[in-house]
Amino acid sequence: MRLTFDDDWHATVTGDPLPITPGFSGNCVDIAHYVDVKEREQFLLETFGSQEWLWDTPDVLRFDPDSRKPAGAEFQLPGESASAEDSARVPVLPAVRPGGLRADQVRDFRLETCEVLCRAPEDAVPTGLRDLDVLDEPLEARVGIAPDVALLVQHGTVVGWSLTDPARYLTQVFAAPDPNPPFPATRRLLTGCLDLITEPLIDDVMDGEPAALARLRTVHQALQTQREDRHRADAMLTLIADLVEDYRNW
Repeated sequence: MRLTFDDDWHATVTGDPLPITPGFSGNCVDIAHYVDVKEREQFLLETFGSQEWLWDTPDVLRFDPDSRKPAGAEFQLPGESASAEDSARVPVLPAVRPGGLRADQVRDFRLETCEVLCRAPEDAVPTGLRDLDVLDEPLEARVGIAPDVALLVQHGTVVGWSLTDPARYLTQVFAAPDPNPPFPATRRLLTGCLDLITEPLIDDVMDGEPAALARLRTVHQALQTQREDRHRADAMLTLIADLVEDYRNW
């Protein structure tokens, strides 16, 4: 299968997905080996593909110039959540088929960030979509480019991505996720955090709505007092830290 990115940039699906465990900071899905800013900068210098430039912040998908195979990726979480009705329209088929990519040529391109987040029950499989029009037609394929991370393909074009079991991969930026399974409380708190950082609830928080601020305080307190799964709890505290700081005294 030949996939299209950015209208005129193409890659062919191969049989070798990236053997990199993803990390999920709550704002971004990271598939990479770098452990700090310096290593990330070196990684970007040594690879080609899509990356941010100054004020332009597309998703990151980088390739090795020698093999033309993927070297890493960063998918930003959309700030807008689809309605429950639209999220229920996300097709469950076709099943994910593990596969790598091979760029047709060594040339940079731009991978637009997804605009809308579709959330499955209990946030088991969040899906980033280019737009809601994607739901009007069936998907052609789901290409699993890394463990539990898939690209969504429609008419040969990449139109989104999905992450299965995001709670398992919760971690802070540049840190490896805990290899142990998450606790049930962690999964519930992740849903609470994703509610808080996406529309429409984040708008209510920023407007100082009492009910929204009460939810922010409740989630924050629960994360602070959770004894188990501290690595993931700390990652979620970082995720909502700015909201807590800005609206603590409202």
